[in-house]
Amino acid sequence: MNQVSTGRQVFLGFDPGKYPEGIHMCFIFSDDEERKHVLAKFMESGFGEDDQVAYFVDTMSPAELREHFSAMGVHLPDDDSCLLLSAEETYCPDGAFAVERMLSTLENAYLRCCESGHSGLRVTGEMNWALRGMPGSERLIEYESRVNDVLKKFPVTAICQYDARLFDGATLYRLLTVHPMMIVNGRVVRNPYYIHPEQEARS
Repeated sequence: MNQVSTGRQVFLGFDPGKYPEGIHMCFIFSDDEERKHVLAKFMESGFGEDDQVAYFVDTMSPAELREHFSAMGVHLPDDDSCLLLSAEETYCPDGAFAVERMLSTLENAYLRCCESGHSGLRVTGEMNWALRGMPGSERLIEYESRVNDVLKKFPVTAICQYDARLFDGATLYRLLTVHPMMIVNGRVVRNPYYIHPEQEARS
């Protein structure tokens, strides 16, 4: 894989700072209103920076998600800058989750985004699909860990959404260990639970 990172800083909308594109954020939530606010701002700011924004939705259909945001006063573009896709069909297109395939999907999505003239790509995914016992879903932690390597070369700005009311504590802790950044009270913070691969190798 060739290095394509631009060193670009992006505004996320819900947080006042700017961050290097390609950050990998874990959003563990139990407050639906907070989640709606964070994601609405994340998407709006993306369109404002001429990013392509992809939302992998699991709690409703893509059409219902568009209506949902419209009711909040967030009007999503009808062009290719806004991609609303089923999370299950994106992560498990044939009914199974394949880590390597999904990593390639991210890489190719970033390259297509740049080729189409967008400044960058930001993605957010609802991860409830991983609880349905589909083949390969047991490799979720491995996938999230390997995303970090992909984003160094294909800097997709990513928010992974995990509902604390559905995922057990042990799984949430393991997920935190593979996300460098997390969202807490509507702010991006460096994740103190993240275990850098070099740390893991030394332990």
